[in-house]
Amino acid sequence: MEQPIQGLMKTTMENIKEMIDVNTVIGDPVETSDGTVIIPISKVGFAFISGGGDVKSDETDPSKSFTGGSGAGVSVHPVGFLSINQGQLRMVPVNFNTAVDRLIDLIPRFIDKIEKRSDKI
Repeated sequence: MEQPIQGLMKTTMENIKEMIDVNTVIGDPVETSDGTVIIPISKVGFAFISGGGDVKSDETDPSKSFTGGSGAGVSVHPVGFLSINQGQLRMVPVNFNTAVDRLIDLIPRFIDKIEKRSDKI
C-alpha cells in the first residue's frame, strides 16, 4: 500500500526531472558566420525537501488525514563556453578568477605562434 508521502515525493521528483536535463548543463551548439561552434556550459544545482504526516481532525473524531508539502529550488550558473574553430577546442570561462586562469588560457595561442614562426625558418 502506497503511503500519501510517497505520492507527494514521486510527483515532486517527476517535476524536477522535467526542469533539469542535459541541455541545461551543456547547451545547444551555435555556429557563427566564420564557422566557429560555441557550446554554452553551466553548473546546475538543486535542493529538494518534502515532509508530511497524519493529523487528527479533532479529539472526538478518531480518523486521521494526511497533510504534507514539498518544495524544490534550482540554480543555473554559466561557467563558460566551449569554442571550436578550425579544429582547435578552447574553453572560454565566463570570468577569469585569477591571473593564472588567464595565463593558462593564453598558453595554447603562444605555442601556436611559436610553431608558426619556426615553420617560416
